[in-house]
Amino acid sequence: MRIDRLLWFLRLSPSRTHAHDWALEGHIRVNGRRIEKPSAAIDAGDVLTLPMRSGVRVIEILALPQRRGPAPEAQSCYRALDAGSPMPIAAPQTKQDTEGDTKP
Repeated sequence: MRIDRLLWFLRLSPSRTHAHDWALEGHIRVNGRRIEKPSAAIDAGDVLTLPMRSGVRVIEILALPQRRGPAPEAQSCYRALDAGSPMPIAAPQTKQDTEGDTKP
């Protein structure tokens, strides 16, 4: 399945046109390889690294959806690999993260 269609079916993109443009930007990675074409083929078992507004999201495709269904149906087709970890990949830094332990 094409990556632009998949991102739209999985409700990670608000429209297929947005998913198409997102893929053209070249920031999406599939199995660590940079994607620059919206026609890039995606199969079950592939790992996608997606730049989101709130940080980077890493998901594994469990099954290819047949349609753009409701959110629970879409979410059952992938597994978040960085969810629940105490230090998610590319999490926004807080002021506390940037300040080191300084002794007076």
